[in-house]
Amino acid sequence: MNRFVQFAVAATLVSSPAFAQDADGFGPLVSAEELAGLLDTTAPLVLDIRGDAYAEGHVEGAVSAPYGLFRGPAENPGRVPSDEELTKVLRELGVTADRPVVITHQGRDETDFGAAARVYWTLKSSGFSDLAILNGGVGAWQAAGNTLSTEAVDPEESAITVSFSDQWLATQDDVLQVVEGDAQATLVDARPESFWAGEDAHPAAARPGTLPQSEYFTHSNWFSDDPTLIDAAAARALAEEGGFTDDDTLISFCNTGHWAATNWFALSELAGLDDVKLYPESMVGWSQAGLPMQNTPGVIENLWNQITNPL
Repeated sequence: MNRFVQFAVAATLVSSPAFAQDADGFGPLVSAEELAGLLDTTAPLVLDIRGDAYAEGHVEGAVSAPYGLFRGPAENPGRVPSDEELTKVLRELGVTADRPVVITHQGRDETDFGAAARVYWTLKSSGFSDLAILNGGVGAWQAAGNTLSTEAVDPEESAITVSFSDQWLATQDDVLQVVEGDAQATLVDARPESFWAGEDAHPAAARPGTLPQSEYFTHSNWFSDDPTLIDAAAARALAEEGGFTDDDTLISFCNTGHWAATNWFALSELAGLDDVKLYPESMVGWSQAGLPMQNTPGVIENLWNQITNPL
């Protein structure tokens, strides 16, 4: 039976942090204050994934690394670039194995965080371990009283070579094995309930609906009262309330692996669960492949949903 999970973060604020930063204060999330200190000590490579907004002002020293560099084409944006494509991108950005990386996004709302989480997942799967996301993004950086720079940074090209790991990856075949009962995993839909129920769909999806046997845990559950800030201290308690434990393999999915990246990040990096995977192509790739789905409305119902719930 599907579990309908919508939790108020405020109910879990008594829990203690489940994630751990290293001795230099570097961890999966850094605050604006922590990043300011790291810039003076650790000198991490800051990747600004906002695209055009970079020119309007960014953390001083940050390199422009638009989110699209880490994504697939418009018809299947969740696709992971090839090893060769990622190698080219990361070399041009100056990413090296021995320098920590901090990812900065805008920090508009819960959805915006998914871009940073997806880039984090891509870098971790590409072999980089010293990674962090600026909690609250550039918005939090400014709110803390820090200034922005408009000076573009031209990074020195690196010589790294990417060999993408499948440790945190669930492929279409992996998911199909779960759906057909040949493998065991919990399929977790990160989308709002209306997508899980088949009332809404991504424009690139062949049809609305969700994966068979899936349950949903909406990506926005991880945020505090401020929808731009992940509540790291509440992550472990939220995971436990959702029934997610180290005993299960968890596969996070959404429309294109964006919202799902937030669930992956919170469950894997903050709650510290051992076996959490991301299905990057998610429902767009799955539906385009014509594979079995659940909660798919009939033709007339689908048309009515498109009229009454336009995206």
